[in-house]
Formats: sequence, C-alpha cells, structure tokens
Amino acid sequence: MLKPVDDTRMRGKFAETLLNRPQVQVHVAGRATPDDLDYRLVEAFPRICHHAIFLGSRLSFNRLLAQGRYWRLLRVLQPAVVIVHAPELLPLTLLWQWLGKGRKFIYDIQENYALNVSTQRVYRGLVRRGVAAALRWVQGLAACRAAAIILAEASYADELPFLRKLPPHRVLVLENKYQPLPGQLLPHQPSKFPLPGEPLRLLFSGTISELNGILEAFWFAGQLRRAWPGGVQLTVIGFCQQPQLLRQLQQLAAENAEWLTLIGGHELVPHAQIVAEIERSHLGLLPYRPHTSTARCRPTKLFEYLAHGLPIITSPNAQWQLVLQQHGAGLQLDFDQPFDAPALVDELRGTNFYPQGVPIDVLWTEEGKKLWLLLDSLV
Repeated sequence: MLKPVDDTRMRGKFAETLLNRPQVQVHVAGRATPDDLDYRLVEAFPRICHHAIFLGSRLSFNRLLAQGRYWRLLRVLQPAVVIVHAPELLPLTLLWQWLGKGRKFIYDIQENYALNVSTQRVYRGLVRRGVAAALRWVQGLAACRAAAIILAEASYADELPFLRKLPPHRVLVLENKYQPLPGQLLPHQPSKFPLPGEPLRLLFSGTISELNGILEAFWFAGQLRRAWPGGVQLTVIGFCQQPQLLRQLQQLAAENAEWLTLIGGHELVPHAQIVAEIERSHLGLLPYRPHTSTARCRPTKLFEYLAHGLPIITSPNAQWQLVLQQHGAGLQLDFDQPFDAPALVDELRGTNFYPQGVPIDVLWTEEGKKLWLLLDSLV
C-alpha cells in the first residue's frame, strides 16, 4: 500500500480495515513522517510494517530513488495483493505483475489526476500536457491489468473514460468517510457554540491551498470576528505545497497572532492532531473556490466534520448542499461576495444544527465491509 505513511485513507482506513483478520500482515509504504509518529503507529499496530520510500519534496531527486525502494519492497515481500494509491508507482507495479504469474494489484484512484494537472496550473505549457497525457495512459493501462479499481469519488466513474471499458464488478466506490482513531469515542451530540463573550473557534483543516479557499477563510474570519460577541479564533492546520502561499500565510499569522493560528504548513501534520482541533472547534470551513476538479467531489474533511457533529459553512456546491440538508449540518455562503456579518451571527445562533444527532452514515464502517468483500473475491 503506497502513499504517506500516515495517510488517512491508506493507513487509517485501508490498512486498519485489513487488520480485522488476524492472519493478515500489512505493509504500508509511503512518504516519511516524523519519527515520533512512526513510533506510535508501530506500537499501536504491531502487524503493520511501515516503509518510508518517499523522502524529500515532490520534485526532488529523492522521488526518483523512491522507485528503487519500491521495487526492492516488491521483490523482497512478494505480496499476495498490492494496493496502489499513488499513480507514479503504477509503471513498476505493472512490470512486477508482468514478470510473475498470479500477481494481483488493486488501483485506488483518489483524485482525477489528469484533470487536476490540466486545470490547476501546477505545471505549465507542454509539461502540463505531457504529464496529463502520461497519467491518462498509465492509468488506462493499469485499469486493464488491475484486479479491481477503487474510486474515492462516485463521479470518477463518469469522468474517467478508461473505466467505461471495464465490467461493473471490477469497479468499486469507497468514499473517504471517517474512520475513528484507535480508542476514540465519537460524540452523540453536536458541537455547541460558545457562551456570549467567549471566542468562536473556526477551523480550516487539510490541504492548504488557494483552490481550497485558505485566503477566503482568512477574509471570512476577519469579517466575522467584528460581529461575533467575544470575537473569533481561526486555526489553520495542514500541509501547504505552495511556498509562496505559505510565506504569505506565515506573515498573516505573525501579523494577526491574537486570532490566527497556523499549525503545520511546511510539514505534514499527524492526523490525530487535526482530529484534536476538530474536537475543540465550533465551526468548520470549506470555502473552496469554484473549480472543475472539485465541483463533484466530497472532501475528506466534510466527512470528518460531520462525524464530529461540527457545524459547517461551505461555498456553494450542489453535492455538499444535499449532505448539509440531509443532516442539518450547516450553511452555504458565497465567499466571493460581501456578507452581512451580524445577520450571519444571528442565523448561526438561531439554527438547530444536527437536529437528529450526529450521523453515523458518514463513518467508514460500511466502506470497510465492501473492501473485504472485494478482497475475498480476489484471494
């Protein structure tokens, strides 16, 4: 299984689901995490072996060396099934399968990578076109050779043309629903807003980027703090891959230290620390900018906030609106437009969020059962 060693989907959902059966040994390989985090993971789950194969930044020479580390793992471990979560490891996975009989792999598609590359302007010109074309080609080949394809979003079934050639039983949707931490007791009642005179704690968690609306979150908090009795505290926690944006956020945090806290930014943040911030917050923010790569997706943090009964404010999105209405979980706001802060304060205080209690259909439990049904059909 390949991605960051502490990745919430690969490590926190897939790997721990596989541990439900005592005869299974799981090897997790991915990006290096802090030593103290690796130690806790090993102590809590002795049947999971952790392998740090990705070292350094995404564009560093060490990323090429990761291919050699991965290939050595495949040859030494001789796994019964490989679950690949990172498209850059597909070529060697395909070679490994071709060189041996009966070798099986599953490809877990967490994002529409080619669409992201084509539209998010991380790469430029011919490089962008080349990377997108290479991704489409290798994913199409992998789809033909994989024992099964797993989708993190149901919308990918329509967005990825190579999936239309596959029989339905080889494609499975496993959404990024919330898997509680070991020993964690989830609340039965939603988060309560603070008493008058106490600050409202806002949260922006996960990937920190302009597309995900980090600047909108800062602007929103700045407007709301003038209207909320007691002011607001905004916590931004996660990893930022945009150096220029990170420097801007660090400057903003320094200039507004009385109400803005930045955790992480230049490094990965342990998921347990993110969960702790969710538990102490009053309102979660999803101020995503409108973009074709996220319009039909349901972000991981949406499920995380729902599972903790955290009221939510999102940017306008039809997919998210359905979820908010189903659970009475929050409101939508156009972060591109000025808003009436006192009126929003009244609306927040006057709304009975989660009237039916904290939902359980946002948890990973049923997704984990589907994963085992798939594996049982292959092994």
